[in-house]
Amino acid sequence: MPAGTSIFLIAVGAILRYAVTATVSGISLETVGLILMIAGAVGLLLSLLFMFSRPRAGQVVRERVVERDPYDEPPLRP
Repeated sequence: MPAGTSIFLIAVGAILRYAVTATVSGISLETVGLILMIAGAVGLLLSLLFMFSRPRAGQVVRERVVERDPYDEPPLRP
């Protein structure tokens, strides 16, 4: 889940939990808001973890290659 979606879920959950005073029969809006905030926080943590754990797309990984001439045995003395 992208970080923007996670922040959106946290914001919607906080609005439902703290700002909405309406009641709906059969559903607790405070509980739904809490669930959305928890899901958003977990998604944000996971997206930050993946963002910092993988190599960046523009990062160049170079390997050092050492090339040597093939070995030539010295001539044998008769």
